[in-house]
Amino acid sequence: MRAAEAGHDVDEMMERAGRAVADAVLAHYPDARKICAVCGKGANGGDGRIALRLLDQAGRETSDELDPEADVLIDALFGTGFSGEPRAEAAELIGRINAHGGRVVAVDIPSGVDASTGEVPGAAVRADVTVTMHGPKVGLVVGPGRYLAGEVMVGDIGVEHDETSARLVTEEILRLVPRRREHDTKYTAGSVLVVGGSPGMTGAVCLAAEAAFRADAGYVTVATDRDAMPVVEARLLEAVKRPLDEVDEAAERASALAVGPGLGRGDDARKLVARLLRRLEVPAVVDADALFELQPDDWPAPRVLTPHAGELGRLLDEPSDWVDAHRLEALRRAVETFRCVVLLKGPDTLVGAPGEGVLVSTEGIPALATAGTGDVLTGTIGAFLSKGMDARLAAAAGAFACGRAARLAPHRVGLVASDVVAALPAALA
Repeated sequence: MRAAEAGHDVDEMMERAGRAVADAVLAHYPDARKICAVCGKGANGGDGRIALRLLDQAGRETSDELDPEADVLIDALFGTGFSGEPRAEAAELIGRINAHGGRVVAVDIPSGVDASTGEVPGAAVRADVTVTMHGPKVGLVVGPGRYLAGEVMVGDIGVEHDETSARLVTEEILRLVPRRREHDTKYTAGSVLVVGGSPGMTGAVCLAAEAAFRADAGYVTVATDRDAMPVVEARLLEAVKRPLDEVDEAAERASALAVGPGLGRGDDARKLVARLLRRLEVPAVVDADALFELQPDDWPAPRVLTPHAGELGRLLDEPSDWVDAHRLEALRRAVETFRCVVLLKGPDTLVGAPGEGVLVSTEGIPALATAGTGDVLTGTIGAFLSKGMDARLAAAAGAFACGRAARLAPHRVGLVASDVVAALPAALA
């Protein structure tokens, strides 16, 4: 924002920002009569004061003090330049805003949220609506800041768009997924080897294999525990099945590997994962049990790790709540440690890669928080990798595709992972 605003008339930008806030208040709360603003000393406070002036002109009763009878509070205390923990006086004021009971409209970002990271190290405002200027901020889409923003609206202040280090993933990424061509065979359309499954955990490997097919892979092989073979044979029609002791032969025609779903965490499983990732010169997506005690290595081909907060915490020797509170930092450390693509799952799925900016996918819905959807993501990314897609983009496209599939599925309440699998073709169409 500092770069985008450089060279523009500050007064004109603030006037537009204040009007965007006032318009949002009037649109969302047309019956509100009393409106107050809590204004800081900087430009954010200036935006709030301009909004009050315009609301006064619109016939509303306004105040720049914290009126207990106000219907709407405008949070204009801290802006996008804020970082760290609010001082005691500001923290007390934030607490009063949250306890007030009126609707809260935040200017640019809820006060106390770091706009560049989404981190919330201390007290922070819980907003019902956030009017952010020019474009969404990282702190509005990455947790925990995203959970405090409420509905996010963008106000136009007349500055130009430019490239940013963190990029929001849109449906355009699905155009980058290679499609089948006339001369493709089932192998050249993408051949995925899914390694996983153990007694009691066969569903995970089946979901990953089905997702790989629905994400348009032409050929899928499942290598699984011998004791799990009868269940997998009965559950999967299209996939070829091989016991784990024949995994090397099964890998000969694979153009991508998906390893981990339901595999187990025993010594043999960990040794198998390490050997496959070290030996196979095809891209691989690594999830679930394959992440357990995974060690960095000089891998011969791209690797995509797809942990949730708990799994990433174990890999970094940090508690999961630390990961939740520092998602971008946790991702950065993982990429630096493992020197590969890392996808951190969550409502704000983050994708990082060595030397690249972060990609953020927010397409998912709360219903995706159900058993098995991680296995669906693994199979989807495996399919995209098998088609020769860049690993970083394949991970981001997989996250977006699964989120879109969940939106297209017939159930929002009671959504199960197989619903997402079934909707993948429509999401990719």
